[in-house]
Amino acid sequence: MQKKLYRMREGKVLAGVCGGIAEYFDLDPTIIRVIWALLAATGTGILAYIICALIIPEEP
Repeated sequence: MQKKLYRMREGKVLAGVCGGIAEYFDLDPTIIRVIWALLAATGTGILAYIICALIIPEEP
């Protein structure tokens, strides 16, 4: 079965992007959120999160 990247519906904090990425790579969502927060501190993470929230579909 092929894995697909989705935004999470349950357990999401903002748009479910970090939870969806964590589920796709079988990681803890907290790790992804910390990495994303570090990216957001540089300025690129905020734009990347918005783009991901628009592009990645919500799980069915």
